[in-house]
Amino acid sequence: MQSTLGATLLISVERIAATALGALAGAVLANYFTGNLLVFGAAVFALGLLCAGFRMEKSAYRYASITLAIIVLIPRSNAAWIIAFHRFFEVSVGIVVALALAGVWPEHQPESANRAANNT
Repeated sequence: MQSTLGATLLISVERIAATALGALAGAVLANYFTGNLLVFGAAVFALGLLCAGFRMEKSAYRYASITLAIIVLIPRSNAAWIIAFHRFFEVSVGIVVALALAGVWPEHQPESANRAANNT
């Protein structure tokens, strides 16, 4: 969440895209390459290349890698695609709440900043 709705919206779009990328990679890896550390490392590297190719911020690479790690490295009883969907959904709900808060509760500028803006 950023101080303005516009800044929050830009970061939110990247975070949703990065989480979707990490969730997709995590579901595929957990289904086909269970417990292979080399494949996990290669997937993290590939996520970095994809994020760079899509010209995403460095934070998007971190979000994608974190999502991948949560899906692949934490043992669960459900299928990997269910875990991936839940992670994507949880992050998306958090982003929607952050956007709503940024829209409803905008940052107020300090009084000195307001006076300076009015004097110009």
